[in-house]
Amino acid sequence: MKKNKIEHYSDKEALEFHTNNKSGKIEIISSKPMTTKRDLALAYSPGVAAPVRAISKNPDAAYDYTSKGNLVAVISNGSAVLGMGNLGALASKPVMEGKAVLFKRFADINSIDIEIDSSDPNEIIKSIKNIAGSFGGINLEDIAAPHCFIIEKKLKEILDIPVFHDDQHGTAIITTAALINALDISKKSIKEIKVVVNGAGASAIACTNLIKKTGVSEKNLIMLDSKGVLYQGRDNMNQWKSAHAIKTKKRNLEEAIDGADVFIGLSSKSILTKNMVKKMAKDPIIFACANPDPEITPEEVEKVRKDAIVATGRSDYPNQVNNLIGFPYIFRGALDVRAKTINEEMKIAAANAIASLARERVPDEVVAAMGGERPTYGKDYIIPSTFDPRLISVIPLAVAKAAIKSGVARKKIENFDIYSEQLKQRLDPSVTIMQGINSQIKKTNKKVVFVDGEDEETLKAAIAFKKSGLGTPIIVAKEEIIKKKLKEIGYSENLNIEIINSKNKSLREKYVKFLFEKLHRKEGLLERDCDKMARNDRVIWGSCMVECGDADAMVTGNTRRYASSLKKIVKVIDARPGEIMFGLNMVVNKGKTVFIADTTVHEYPSSKQLAEIAKSSARVVRLFGFDPKIAFLSHSTFGTPLTNRTKHIRDAVEILKEMKVDFKFDGDMQPDVALDESYKELYPFSEIVGKANVLIMPGQHSAAISYKIMKSLGGAKVIGPLLIGLGRAIEIAPLRSSTSDIINLASVAAYSSGVINYGKIN
Repeated sequence: MKKNKIEHYSDKEALEFHTNNKSGKIEIISSKPMTTKRDLALAYSPGVAAPVRAISKNPDAAYDYTSKGNLVAVISNGSAVLGMGNLGALASKPVMEGKAVLFKRFADINSIDIEIDSSDPNEIIKSIKNIAGSFGGINLEDIAAPHCFIIEKKLKEILDIPVFHDDQHGTAIITTAALINALDISKKSIKEIKVVVNGAGASAIACTNLIKKTGVSEKNLIMLDSKGVLYQGRDNMNQWKSAHAIKTKKRNLEEAIDGADVFIGLSSKSILTKNMVKKMAKDPIIFACANPDPEITPEEVEKVRKDAIVATGRSDYPNQVNNLIGFPYIFRGALDVRAKTINEEMKIAAANAIASLARERVPDEVVAAMGGERPTYGKDYIIPSTFDPRLISVIPLAVAKAAIKSGVARKKIENFDIYSEQLKQRLDPSVTIMQGINSQIKKTNKKVVFVDGEDEETLKAAIAFKKSGLGTPIIVAKEEIIKKKLKEIGYSENLNIEIINSKNKSLREKYVKFLFEKLHRKEGLLERDCDKMARNDRVIWGSCMVECGDADAMVTGNTRRYASSLKKIVKVIDARPGEIMFGLNMVVNKGKTVFIADTTVHEYPSSKQLAEIAKSSARVVRLFGFDPKIAFLSHSTFGTPLTNRTKHIRDAVEILKEMKVDFKFDGDMQPDVALDESYKELYPFSEIVGKANVLIMPGQHSAAISYKIMKSLGGAKVIGPLLIGLGRAIEIAPLRSSTSDIINLASVAAYSSGVINYGKIN
């Protein structure tokens, strides 16, 4: 049983994450322009009166004129926070904000967290009832049983929007999907299997209800709570437990598990023993979902049963039963048809869609997003990965269809093929790209030098790089300074990360010899000059480590200007043979991804250089999984107006035509013509107009200005600049980069080191 690394963070890091930039994790921004007096008049008074009157006449018009249709309230009273117990409403707020962020990240659903400071279910019901009209759906979270049952049941009776307690139904849907596939693999019938459910809380009862509706026979299912088997005639059972009591002489887990086909655990650590597993039927199915420690580990099961299929709630084992596979997409489908509720038909449809997705051959683009290793349906792959980008287009579609068929949808979807494509566009492409890169480099464990180790952001990035299992960081720094910094950011000074500097005599002698051989004729340097460079310049030192084979990749910057770092790096490392060196930025904004070049190296590239930049950009963009469509940008479009500045751009296009490249390109054109499909009518002869994803700028000044304005004012997400064309895998972080920015560049460098392969210098 292969076990993956699990990530850990210090409390100080977690607290800083929540306070950095702005407190908390969510904010509200306007979806409409708020610039002019007219904008404000339309948004508020007097313009807002028109939608007010429309909604007063027809309440369903709120879906058209307000954010209601894409807005979910995440509500808790803090009575069962993350398995830590009743910590109070306010203490649950970071969790609820986190849930809101997940809704946005995975399904593009806006969400507001609401914490109700009450332990009275009737008061909570009344509070939610009075605000429910503002929302398209209600997600209940971390509310202890049995109040969660009472609250959800009553709200579903009185409200006409979906009410969903994720702790119950999210777990139930994913568990049911996993069970469907486990039974398929083990060739067992759901109507005949014997099931033991250990646990009788909200999740366990919801799981039991759903698997019974899916086909499990009531007489074949035994449920246990902390006092033992729920049997008919037992005292001290509430109505939810007694609904699952059966006639049986079995009284404990040891007796119940004998001959069982399936164990579903939503209880406590290590309660299922290896001896119990031995007593189970052939090809047993064991879902040990207690968190953070399962009822039994997969390793323990494997010691006694090679025929078992095992799932847990943990990310470091295969087959993770994770609610994240469910709730964002279930709400997405429900909201898109303006459903009045999330009924059993919609839950079963979601479970079947998840199960079916795991059985399909994983396509190449999804393999790339998940890290380059194709999962195959079987014992270790019964549920799709949490980061499978197909989830967004499969689950909501199934849920929407079930809502329409069962009569709870207010809105029909006319064309489900178009709807599926619209769903795909909701995902942030950069997240999928970086997830794929990170999954890939976790397998290769590259050594990455973090040159500016004494910089706090760089140090935190190196720590996170190691703890996330992305590779092996090497910090260039003074050990005493690092020990002090580690204490400041909440880690032990004995953190196991390699620290290196020029005090390492053998490496220094090696690098001095290398530098002298490389530079004494080129720059007239003496050996003592090279020794001074190696001792005093960390960028030179780190570059030597990579070039001489002591590391695979490097990331620097953040403490000096980009040009200063690049000037030092190119002393040590040459460009790739036959390629031009330049900077390429990936910019993601409103679901659209574009690459911009050259942002860092050539101030005024010639026509030939522009053509070469385009050619290399196409190669790199394909590595990220995109089909390059390249636009040469200018202040003119197809020669109007024609000036000296536009002529060399048109010449670049002609040079590229002569190269007979295998990608689409065109120019010159203005940026709106390249990106806005409405211009296609004006320029029908061009395959690039409105579809460009690579923008070749006329100069470094325009490239750098453009992406920085987009990042600072437009709220775009920027990865890079990536240093393209260098002979080794080295990235330079711009000044004032965040920890996340540096981690992304380190990941790209580690990934690139597997692509750039010119051998090492011994």
